Amino acid sequence: MIHVWRRNDMAVTTITTAPQAVTAAESAAEPAPEPNPESACGGAAARPIPRGEAERRATLLKAVADPARLQLLSIVRGSERGEACVCDMADAVGLTQPTVSHHLKILVEAGLLSRERRGTWAWFALVPERLSEVAGFLD
Repeated sequence: MIHVWRRNDMAVTTITTAPQAVTAAESAAEPAPEPNPESACGGAAARPIPRGEAERRATLLKAVADPARLQLLSIVRGSERGEACVCDMADAVGLTQPTVSHHLKILVEAGLLSRERRGTWAWFALVPERLSEVAGFLD
């Protein structure tokens, strides 16, 4: 119902509507429209990767986002047998053995290195699939 009235030389219009029942069949027949991924500047906006995947990738990238960790990865990668002992890495990067062990632990937890205990020493090898995954983020 539309009602128009005047007050102090101003026209005021009010509209009242009565609620209407919607059946389940009617509401199911019309799915909600997909949001238009258009950017503010007129181009089509790309859809982001799912949040869980973004968090997983960020964790992996954080593991390599440290100069000492990149040096450690390069030592392992450049070794003759594709593996390196923690005992040889501390001097090579100019860090204490506990600090090197901390960085290696982060790289192992991220799945970039594998760790094998041999006697009192830990040996580390690259996990090529994970390194390829990091490189793939940039493609």
